[in-house]
Amino acid sequence: MIDFGKLGNYKENNRLEAKKAAGGLPQSIWQTYSAFANTNGGVILLGVEESADKTLNIVGLGNPEKLIADFWNTINNSNKVSINILKDKNVQIIEQEGKRIIAIEIPRAERMDKPIYLNNDMWSAYRRNGEGDYRCSKSSVRAMLKDGTNETQDMMILENMPFSVFDYDTVKGYRNVMRATRPNHVWENLDDDDFLQKLGAIARGEDEKLHPTAAGLLMFGFEYEIVREYPQYFLDYQEHFDPSLRWTDRITSTSGEWSGNLFGFYYKAYNKLIQNPNIKIPFKVKNGYRVDDTPVHKALREALANCLVNADYYGEGGVVIKNYIDKIMLENPGSLRIGIEEAISGGFSNPRNSILMKMFNLLDIGERAGSGIPNIYNVWEKQKWGSPQIDERLDRIERICLLLPIKKTADKKRR
Repeated sequence: MIDFGKLGNYKENNRLEAKKAAGGLPQSIWQTYSAFANTNGGVILLGVEESADKTLNIVGLGNPEKLIADFWNTINNSNKVSINILKDKNVQIIEQEGKRIIAIEIPRAERMDKPIYLNNDMWSAYRRNGEGDYRCSKSSVRAMLKDGTNETQDMMILENMPFSVFDYDTVKGYRNVMRATRPNHVWENLDDDDFLQKLGAIARGEDEKLHPTAAGLLMFGFEYEIVREYPQYFLDYQEHFDPSLRWTDRITSTSGEWSGNLFGFYYKAYNKLIQNPNIKIPFKVKNGYRVDDTPVHKALREALANCLVNADYYGEGGVVIKNYIDKIMLENPGSLRIGIEEAISGGFSNPRNSILMKMFNLLDIGERAGSGIPNIYNVWEKQKWGSPQIDERLDRIERICLLLPIKKTADKKRR
């Protein structure tokens, strides 16, 4: 929230734009409207100019009522703006220092409304980066269109692919873990094909025949089959425990030494993450068995699954997990489907790949109720490791990065 009484303390940024508007409604306002709506929202101030030192200065407006009328007339013209997401309360006249200005609060658009574009040209959509509005790349527009459908990306039925794309050793491994976490499940005695259909890994296409789904391909497929549908698909775990080396360990989906699918990567990466010397493994016995688990371990499983479930596998850069002594970084291609604040506060689940989420949930990995990210924040707060950071990068390529700081613990013998 802007304190208009201290406007001189503000500068233009990723969510604030000032326009003098001395000659009427500036044409650039529509690019900023599109950019804020397609990014994280923001506020446009009319009657305010940016000084040479980048601070804001109120100049005022002679007839703000006319500007507001012009604004509403234009934003409701579908030939100019694809959709109006504002309400009356979002546009206000504010009086400060004896001068009147206009404040236009633009929320982040719902994914079904994106991209918000101009002049009947879908490719004329903008995003906000720093202090500027930048035209979206065609790949960004296509990504927004894919995210705008009711069906998630991994529901797609791949009618051109046979069941031979699956690594059935991976299917066996998945079923073994599910038997351990959910004994006597109603699907336990199904044959593999019936099990995969119940799971959502295969489904009937328009030809009434069963085919792999995108979720099935990603979770159980061979890497060389996955890249036929997802040319940018790449999974990369990097361990950086010695600063003198480029990395101390690395696992990639392209090595050819394993299947290269999401199920295999999840367990390989997780088992490496928990070897971080500052993540303590307790010695605890329950019912005669040692239990090596803590809230930190659960939060790491949540973070890793969340990274894999919310990746846009058509996007560039692949999934990259970096394990440092003092931090863990998880990056995936794609933009957030909800705002950062909404993700942190929780209570709402909006995965990019809902079947993949279901597949992990059946192994007791991840939360569906939108509590995963808040739980990670709560665990890190209790550890006094500092607050995690979510960064959404929307420049040349779209990426989400979760940074988990880790403080060094006292050296103790690990048993």
